[in-house]
Amino acid sequence: MAILVVGSVAFDSIETPHGKVDHCLGGAATHFALAASYFTDVRVIAVVGEDFLPKHEAVFTAQGIDTAGIERAPGLSFHWTGAYAGNLSEAQTLGTDLNVFERFEPKIPEAYTDSEYLFLANIDPVLQARVRSHMPKVRMVCGDTMNYWIKDHAANLAAVLRELDVLLINDGEARMLSGETNPVRAAEKVLAMGPKSLVVKHGEYGATGFFGEHSFGGRAVPRPFRAPALPLAEVVDPTGAGDSFAGGFYGYIASQPELTPAVFRKAMFYGGVMGSFACERFGTERLQAVTSGEIEARFALFREISHLDSAI
Repeated sequence: MAILVVGSVAFDSIETPHGKVDHCLGGAATHFALAASYFTDVRVIAVVGEDFLPKHEAVFTAQGIDTAGIERAPGLSFHWTGAYAGNLSEAQTLGTDLNVFERFEPKIPEAYTDSEYLFLANIDPVLQARVRSHMPKVRMVCGDTMNYWIKDHAANLAAVLRELDVLLINDGEARMLSGETNPVRAAEKVLAMGPKSLVVKHGEYGATGFFGEHSFGGRAVPRPFRAPALPLAEVVDPTGAGDSFAGGFYGYIASQPELTPAVFRKAMFYGGVMGSFACERFGTERLQAVTSGEIEARFALFREISHLDSAI
């Protein structure tokens, strides 16, 4: 089951209490694709500049990720510069150079039109809607967004929300989108905007899944489900952890024959697994080296600390 992800492939310059790196491979689509590739086939649509070299593409192809949809454009790739001080839960943005990403117009290769799952990473909702309209036969659509689109592009975002099976956002974005501070009321308002299900990420505190009446094709709708985060002794770089969570979550769903409440709940745990790996090294370094055995061992640890068997 192939996932098509549309988003950013970028370079990040990051400083944390554990050190500093310059122009390491990053971007929402990159973290998502690497995390999801351990569960299913992944195809990427993005745009990069002349600084995206064969060694960078090899990071994708080494994981079997299809890069035919990555467009090469004259100029430099999207570059984000950020720093984490005492609070590793929130980055301070020092610079955002959109470069070729500013003119990004997603182009869907003919070979990608049979993709069964679509992930709309954090890009302009106008582009998200355009891609969705060209993929009418997908089995499932998940999407992400951020405060900028929520605040200044509400009408365009509203059109995208009506097309989503699952929306993945963090708790601050859920409050902004809904206008509610209470998480349950916030989730109810967001679900009323169109998504069938909602996953709210809480960073180091895990994630909560909320379900609408159409989440599971007529099955009884479960109560909200909370998946914990794994306490890590050392967080080197949390950049991309949320996108890695999304990749683990959606990759597991795409690997299963159908979506059930049990699959959804397990997917949230696999999301937590991949998000935790992403934090252990700068950029995508850890995601490039993780093994299937390590993934399953960490999933077992999540099961142990949360009594997952009794939950599903």
